[in-house]
Amino acid sequence: MAESMNGLHRSHRCTEVSNALVGEQVTLMGWVQKRRNLGSLIFIDLRDRSGLMQVVFDEPVVGSEGFAKAGELRSEFVVAVVGTVQKRAAAVNENLATGDIEVMATELRILSKAQTPPFPIEENSQTKEELRLKYRYLDLRRPDLQRNLMMRSKVTGIIRAFLLEEGFLEIETPILQKSTPEGARDYLVPSRVHPGSFYALPQSPQLFKQLLMCSGYDRYFQVAKCFRDEDLRADRQPEFTQIDMEMSFVDMEDVIDVNQRLLARVFKEALGVDVPLPIPRMTWQEAMDRFGSDKPDIRFGMELTDVSEVVKDCGFGVFTGALEAGGSVRGINVEGQGAMPRKKIDKLVEFAKGYGAKGLAYLCVNEDGTYKSSFAKFMTEEELDALVKAMNGKPGDLLLFAADRNKIVWEVLGALRLMLAKELELYDESTFAFLWVVDFPQFEWSDEQERFVAMHHPFTMPYEEDIDKLVSDPGAVRAKAYDIVLNGCELGGGSLRIYQSDIQEKMFEALGFTSQEAHDRFGFLLDAFSYGVPPHAGLAFGLDRMIMLMMGAESIRDVIAFPKVKDASCLMTEAPTPVDEKQLEELALKVEEIEE
Repeated sequence: MAESMNGLHRSHRCTEVSNALVGEQVTLMGWVQKRRNLGSLIFIDLRDRSGLMQVVFDEPVVGSEGFAKAGELRSEFVVAVVGTVQKRAAAVNENLATGDIEVMATELRILSKAQTPPFPIEENSQTKEELRLKYRYLDLRRPDLQRNLMMRSKVTGIIRAFLLEEGFLEIETPILQKSTPEGARDYLVPSRVHPGSFYALPQSPQLFKQLLMCSGYDRYFQVAKCFRDEDLRADRQPEFTQIDMEMSFVDMEDVIDVNQRLLARVFKEALGVDVPLPIPRMTWQEAMDRFGSDKPDIRFGMELTDVSEVVKDCGFGVFTGALEAGGSVRGINVEGQGAMPRKKIDKLVEFAKGYGAKGLAYLCVNEDGTYKSSFAKFMTEEELDALVKAMNGKPGDLLLFAADRNKIVWEVLGALRLMLAKELELYDESTFAFLWVVDFPQFEWSDEQERFVAMHHPFTMPYEEDIDKLVSDPGAVRAKAYDIVLNGCELGGGSLRIYQSDIQEKMFEALGFTSQEAHDRFGFLLDAFSYGVPPHAGLAFGLDRMIMLMMGAESIRDVIAFPKVKDASCLMTEAPTPVDEKQLEELALKVEEIEE
């Protein structure tokens, strides 16, 4: 039968006990990690969120009743132990923070017994993620996940302290708000009081934080829950956390300055890592041309080379056809991989097709200087030599080429570059390479909607010299937008906001909104702006992604306490679930079955 604490109070967490306490009495509480019965002595490893402590039970010391109870202990029993700290008599465990001390128990209470868990509670578990997520409350006992969540708490505290020092105010914005669909799908919440009407869960606090600038709050921040009903990836969840901020009377330099100092503080205090300031910058165009990505990983080279000019008159129709259609031909040099087997090259071709390419052209520079290529027969020796020279090719190199619309070429070579670098171990996993990407396009073309859509959102300020092109040539307009990138992941992003009504109207016109449509969606913001709005700008960091990168985790699921899986369901609670008819009636809703 489980015992109560009955006046017993924990004096220390396991790893708070040190050599300085040898000879002192302590009271520890936690879970049994492991038990070893040597007959005359029983040892357990006691675990709490701080780590492990070895506890020894000796019958003459703990008494026959206590020794008998110690013999009952199993993994994951919850216990309270009173005892004396002593130097270890046996071998020191250098892998433990408490490896040279132990607690000689004088009292034991079994606070809670446990069934055998469905998987071992251990570091770097090899158990399938689906099983671990079903029993997430057990999974969260693992030391590596506990370290991740403790780091998350620590980082959030550092961010709060820094922003408060910088004069920011922490203000909460509504979770139930108006649906303004432009981008990802909203999660909708039906209203019982207003049948047939719905709230939306916020994709971000964007409109409210801009309203706060109208209200004179100057510097706002929030640790904000956000929601997007979109398909998931390793670094996406239907609900996620942003460190969200907005500032008045600032320009891009002010926003970048405060945020790079924030990052430097976080990485120094949390990890002991120095972030050199200022963080380097690169324009969106340069990032795409050099790395095929607007979130480039700059820890290694293998940059893209545009060889369109070199091959424009060659006899290879794949290259010339792409150029005639307004595309480009670009390549990467995979140095030292010229002897890659054909089977492996074929896999790279299939990989490229997965990103929309029709194929992938390759050229191996043999050690004797000759070439082995998928397209050599269509080009002269001189043309091949010029191509290899443009690519900086040397004997032993593998050159890979994509020819298509720029968007596809960038995506294919950008993804290939990352995949090959990981496979060939071209970068140090322990380094942190930050980069600001600036001067994004204001718009991107949506094939699905057959119109230009805002690359960030409809309130992003264009460069003054590009304002005249908003309606006449939207594809040429640059935005005063900026992303902070870390190791090839977008860590956060923001922009200067439009605060003049005439520019905002042109922006809506470029997006294809009529005045009425714009007012229906964003009327409350536009009305607020008519009462005097300061120039303002903001930025939001993805907290989940930041912690994932800081901790070297594989997925943001490893840094969120209770994450969803790829179909946005929770394996532990089985949400989402149907609700009963009475609830649906109250909400004036009817559910129709969809035929498969």
